[in-house]
Amino acid sequence: MNTAAKPLAVAHRGDPYHHRENTLPSVESALAAGADAVEVDVQLTRDRVPVLLHDRTLERLWGDPRSIDRVTTEQLAELRHGPLAVPTLAEAIEVVAAVDSRRLLIDLDDAVPVAATWSAVTELGAQRSVAFCGPVTAMLAVRELAPDAEIALTWKQPRMPVRALLDDLRPRYLNPPFGLVTPEFTAAAAEQGLAVSTWTADLRRTMRRLRAAGVSSITSNRISVLRSVLDGRR
Repeated sequence: MNTAAKPLAVAHRGDPYHHRENTLPSVESALAAGADAVEVDVQLTRDRVPVLLHDRTLERLWGDPRSIDRVTTEQLAELRHGPLAVPTLAEAIEVVAAVDSRRLLIDLDDAVPVAATWSAVTELGAQRSVAFCGPVTAMLAVRELAPDAEIALTWKQPRMPVRALLDDLRPRYLNPPFGLVTPEFTAAAAEQGLAVSTWTADLRRTMRRLRAAGVSSITSNRISVLRSVLDGRR
């Protein structure tokens, strides 16, 4: 991702209004709708393969009560709903990297999946095709392994992070929920050398407010709506 006058349009878990979240059809649909980046969540299987899944269990999306860390990749491949399956991170990277200038934004809630995630990225030579977001502990783990990785620090407080943390982490973006974003917040971030990315805006009026507040990136479940708002079509 990069800072631009027009905020970047980031698709939250793909295009979940049209396809099941965190699946390859959802990622592909988001790209087709004009997403600059696609945000996905990563969990580890029992054999420590990073896959696209937000929850700790397979219950909500796949109707299976097992925790993802109790299921092997081979077992996971058997859990299909028609054409849908839980994709590996590597599969998602390949889909996004095949489209010029698009990126995968990997959301990591904690440090546990970081090493396996970075290994998957480097094995594909996809360092330039990915960026990372998440809380302090996860992003510090990313920074330790990846000195040049692009990071959006998820931040849920109105005050700015302390300088020592920013010096250690070197994030490009401060990444608050949209309710925290005001022109004053983006100005304070800019004083610290930070652009602002924000999530998860699904209403047109919210998207317009965030753009007016000076954010550099907006994440939405409604990527086609966000694209139209940012492009000034309606």
